[in-house]
Amino acid sequence: MSALKKTALTVTSAALLSAFLVTPASAVGRDDADDEPKPPAAMSQVGGEQLGRTGTQVNLGAGAPVLPKDLTGRSWMVSDAETGDVLASHNPHWRLPPASTLKMLFADTVMQDPALQPKTREYTVKDEDLADLGEGSSLVGVKEDLSYTVHDLWLGVFLRSGNDAVHVLAAMYGGVPKTVDAMRAHAEELQALDTHVVSPDGYDAPKQVSSAYDLTLFARSGLQKADFREYCATATAQFPGEQKKGEERESFGIQNTNRLLTGADGVTAYKGIAGVKNGYTTHAGNTFTGVAERNGKVLLVTVMNPSSNETHAVYKEAASLLDWGFAASGKVKPVGELVPPKSAETGTGTGTGKGAQADKPAADKGGHGPERTTKTAAAGGSSGVGIALGIVGGVLVLLAGAGFLVNRRWPLPDLVRRLPRR
Repeated sequence: MSALKKTALTVTSAALLSAFLVTPASAVGRDDADDEPKPPAAMSQVGGEQLGRTGTQVNLGAGAPVLPKDLTGRSWMVSDAETGDVLASHNPHWRLPPASTLKMLFADTVMQDPALQPKTREYTVKDEDLADLGEGSSLVGVKEDLSYTVHDLWLGVFLRSGNDAVHVLAAMYGGVPKTVDAMRAHAEELQALDTHVVSPDGYDAPKQVSSAYDLTLFARSGLQKADFREYCATATAQFPGEQKKGEERESFGIQNTNRLLTGADGVTAYKGIAGVKNGYTTHAGNTFTGVAERNGKVLLVTVMNPSSNETHAVYKEAASLLDWGFAASGKVKPVGELVPPKSAETGTGTGTGKGAQADKPAADKGGHGPERTTKTAAAGGSSGVGIALGIVGGVLVLLAGAGFLVNRRWPLPDLVRRLPRR
């Protein structure tokens, strides 16, 4: 091929990628396979040189299983949640629209801010709080002039991916612009440098991008917080409805849209799954980040925009990668690592998010918020039992000082999975 033709092909690929990143969602459909954007030739090398290469990266050792066939995600990554080892990846630093998986960064940024504490705090929604929701936004059903607790709103964010709940929490935090600025700053602190935040809810916006690598960092950081773990692992709950004069306020059931958690819509629930977040927009396609535990090993997986026409491909590909990761653990050489937050490297903070402290392991083992929204099965509620997922070695080391141990281990406190009653 001549140099001129090579140059023309490079320019064409760059133009396709640029159009994908900035075109409004309403104008973009699913691309045909031959027309799909290609990853850039040079990507970030945060976490290791091999992570900056295009295509699939894996270093198989003796006895290691081969990667699953028919993986169609434009970008994916499977990692050890505690050690930070990246076991395998595919274009992990490709900057793509994240959809609602960006809500993980939103939650990790603002959840522990004093403006949103305590979670029993009530707030009456104003008209302006819901004025700028994107057309076709996913909603949990927040209404103007009605009051909700912070706990209610977080359930709406994590279970129903409610952009209405995100905007109300952002209003309580100080407004959308302040929230976006805080999210950008927190992403930089986590060294999630592929991410550019425009909307706090992940709704399609020009130039709003993240990557499988960054989404994994957001999940790993968020999972250090007890409330984050609870909400992303809750399968079903009750959400406040209308308030009729003189009557007790109504409520209605909501179910988590993470089908690997609930086993809904023909997707088999994944054994050991404990969150975290899924997303979908026309622009982003399907995106998903999940955490699961098996035999003392905790893995994180992120899949972005599978091209497969198979129903719920994002969950099936994530599940197959988790299966591979558990089977391959200890038999592959890592292709990179999940980097620590900047404050952990400099010793200036805990590295677990703005104003955050690592939780004690027992933090999840008591109540799970106000009784009117989630209850344990023993109390007769519909959200099911809490299952403590053990952490490797059975000994949890609290984050302290710089936030990371010398050997990069970031032990996760007990994960709690709250299942619907069968």
